[in-house]
Amino acid sequence: HLLGPNKPLRQAIESGRLHSMVFWGPPGTGKTTLAYMIAQTIHAQFLTVSAVLSGVKDIRAAIDQAKRHREAHNQDSVLFVDEVHRFNKAQQDAFLPYVEDGTVIFIGATTENPSFELNNALLSRARVYVLRNLDEDALLGIVDRALTDKERGLGKQVIDFPLPLRNSLAQFADGDARRALNVLEICCDLAEPDEQGHISITSDLLAEVLSGTLRRFDKGGEAFYDQISALHKSVRGSDPDAALYWMARMIDGGCDPLYLARRIARMASEDIGNADPRALQLALNAWDAQQRLGSPEGELALAQAVVYLACAAKSNAVYVAYK
Repeated sequence: HLLGPNKPLRQAIESGRLHSMVFWGPPGTGKTTLAYMIAQTIHAQFLTVSAVLSGVKDIRAAIDQAKRHREAHNQDSVLFVDEVHRFNKAQQDAFLPYVEDGTVIFIGATTENPSFELNNALLSRARVYVLRNLDEDALLGIVDRALTDKERGLGKQVIDFPLPLRNSLAQFADGDARRALNVLEICCDLAEPDEQGHISITSDLLAEVLSGTLRRFDKGGEAFYDQISALHKSVRGSDPDAALYWMARMIDGGCDPLYLARRIARMASEDIGNADPRALQLALNAWDAQQRLGSPEGELALAQAVVYLACAAKSNAVYVAYK
């Protein structure tokens, strides 16, 4: 959707007329890789700054390096800023003169909504491109390439990794290529080679590795609000399977069950209302059960309430009238 024929980013790269840009997308979708590929394609120097580890001093050092490179080689420099949303306003402002005068081609990467996390002056000088979660076919392709690539992957080893298990890995990776490759690498490290040095990844081994890895869930970021919104919409749309999935996924990712209990009680009033007054009572009972029993026992009561709410008749009449 970004690099296909006649897409704006593809045209900018092929023409060599690159603009500053921000890549917004979940972890493991290729933001850093894409920035590096762009720099390689236009024969530019690739400089990186991490907002987690760097300050204004590091930004100035990178700018100075870009200036020296241009004087010595007459080449552009791509300045890639990872986790750019972690820079404060003053640090983001430090880029502006050099983005404006073309000293660097600025490429920022963020997992958070740039409209909220980046200042307007920087946003007005950069185009935002949205990277999507990788689908399972794309993840399978990446895993297969890692298994066969002899230079940068595991191709020098003989690894038996059955397709059904690779499908399980792709599903678990949840759109994140880095996660898929990390799990693959751990499995290969833990597997015991046979007499010929061949490695077999079994279902038991994969399950053991996956059990120690949490799903993607950011308690303060976009993923959190996307997932609670998906739970709410599933209840509102009377889809108990989807509602139970999103609740279980949030619990699996580390969400506080009492936060879910509060939201479930809210849904009972907002979306079911007096069409089925028992919904609110059941939601409050589930909240009470969670407080009394704790995890994981109390979560079954939350699941019971979520399924009931999704299946119940809906009315937002009280909610609308109260507003």
